[in-house]
Amino acid sequence: MSGRIGPLLKRDLARLMLGGRGGGAVMPVLFFLSVAMLYPFAVGPDAPLLARTGGGVIWVAALLAAILPLDRLVEPDIEMGMFDQWALRGISEELVIAVRVLAHWISFGPPLMLAALPAAALLGLDGETLRIVEIGLLAGTPGLAALGVTVAALTAGLRGGAALSGLLVIPMAVPILIFGAGSLGIGGESGLALAGAASLVLLAIAPFAGGAAVRAARG
Repeated sequence: MSGRIGPLLKRDLARLMLGGRGGGAVMPVLFFLSVAMLYPFAVGPDAPLLARTGGGVIWVAALLAAILPLDRLVEPDIEMGMFDQWALRGISEELVIAVRVLAHWISFGPPLMLAALPAAALLGLDGETLRIVEIGLLAGTPGLAALGVTVAALTAGLRGGAALSGLLVIPMAVPILIFGAGSLGIGGESGLALAGAASLVLLAIAPFAGGAAVRAARG
């Protein structure tokens, strides 16, 4: 099994992190930082307001950054017949999707957690708020990755699938955003736990739902 996972993960990471027309892992980080830079101009130089709302802005920016590469997650491999080749080698769609979720998370989750440091400075967040934001991103971004890959598989082959996938992911990701942003309030530990629980559920569902969707798109 490990002999199959390694090459798949290496291939997916190269495609997602090193570029192509989507800009690789750099584009989500730049988008994330752009939101953090523009938000203070939108609300004005009100430091208490920025500190109070900045954590929520980081979560919204993380979601939007996570959906940028959705059109590159599944559909190109279906069009090139890669899933057919993997099936001939005995590699199931579920395994491919599970590895794709891991690669997608690695390509945007840790980079966004690093980018949250300058974003917090731009938004005037204190150290404790930043700590909670970082823990929340660690708990919630795997769920965003799983959701993104699953929706990308469900919309693969559809006309306008890239736009449709973004429209589907945003409302479906609202619970994670609510729990993550809610963790910044008083007694927010439960929000972190719920964000982590939602991520675990999505991670468990993604390989099976995504694998079934890929088989349907291939057939």
